[in-house]
Amino acid sequence: MAEPLLLEVSPSAAALVAADVPLEVKLQAARGEVPGDSADLAAVLYYLCHDPETEVSTTARITLRELGDDRLAGVVVAPGTHPRILDILARLHFGKRDIAGLIAQHPAVYQETLEFLAVHGVQGAVDILAVTSELDEIAEEAEDVGELPDEESSEEEIEPEEEAEENEEFRSKYQLAQTMGVAEKVKVALTGDKEWRSIMIKDSNKMVSGSVMKNPRITDAEILTIAKLTGMNDEIIRAICVNKEWVKKYPIRKALVENNKTPLPFALRFMASLGEKDVAALAKSKNVSTVIATQARRLLMNKKKD
Repeated sequence: MAEPLLLEVSPSAAALVAADVPLEVKLQAARGEVPGDSADLAAVLYYLCHDPETEVSTTARITLRELGDDRLAGVVVAPGTHPRILDILARLHFGKRDIAGLIAQHPAVYQETLEFLAVHGVQGAVDILAVTSELDEIAEEAEDVGELPDEESSEEEIEPEEEAEENEEFRSKYQLAQTMGVAEKVKVALTGDKEWRSIMIKDSNKMVSGSVMKNPRITDAEILTIAKLTGMNDEIIRAICVNKEWVKKYPIRKALVENNKTPLPFALRFMASLGEKDVAALAKSKNVSTVIATQARRLLMNKKKD
C-alpha cells in the first residue's frame, strides 16, 4: 500500500487540501465541513488524516470514526472508492456489521483489508477469503497440467440430466405445493427429489428456497442451472459462491460470472480463473455489468503484455 495516492475529488474539495491552505480552513474540513458528496468528504478526511499538523490529523480521524451510517454506506458502495479509503473505514467501523460487509464486497478492496475484517468476524470477508483460497488451489492445480480449461472443454465436466418424462406427475406436485404451508415446503425442499427441488427453489419464501441448497441429493447439474438463473434471489447465488465443492466446477464459476446477481467480489475472483476464450466473450458481452466487462478487457490486455 505504499504507492502514491491520487484521489478524484471536486475542485471545491481539492482546494481544502492544497499546500497553502490555512490551518483553520483545514480544521474546518477535518471537522467534516466539506462541500460535495460523501465521496468528497471521505477523500478529504482520508487526506487530512495524514496531515503533518497533529491537530488536523487527529480531528479528521475522529470525524471519520463518527461518520453516520448513511454517509458511510454512500462511500463504501461507490465503485470508485479507493481501496485505501476502504481500508481505513474498515479499521474504524468493523464493528458495524452492515458497513463492514459492504466493504468486504467492494471489488477494489485490498486483501489485507479482507483479512482484517475476517479476523474481526465479518462473515462476508470470511466467505470471500475462503473462496479466494479455493480458487488459488484450483489455479495451482491447473498450472501443473497446463492452461486453465476453456469453455468447450469445461462443459464436459457436468453432465446434463435427462428431462423427466412424467410431466403429469410434475404438474401434480406443483399443484400440491400450492396447498403446502412453509414448514411442509421446507421439509420437502430438504429431502425431496429433483422435481420437488425444481419447484421449491423458485419459492418466494427464502427459507424454502434456501433449504433446497441443503438437500444432500442436489446435483452439480442442478447447481449449474440455478447459477444461470438471473431471477434467482441473492442468497441462493451467494450460497453457491461460498460452497468450495461447487465452485471447483468450471461451468459453475463461468455461469456465476455471467450472472449479474453474483456479488462483484466473487464474480471478479471467479473470472480470474476462466480461460481466455471465455474472458474475451465477457469483454464483448452486453449482458454483464460494466465492471465485469471492463475487468475482462484488462485481463486480456495483461495477457497480451505477458
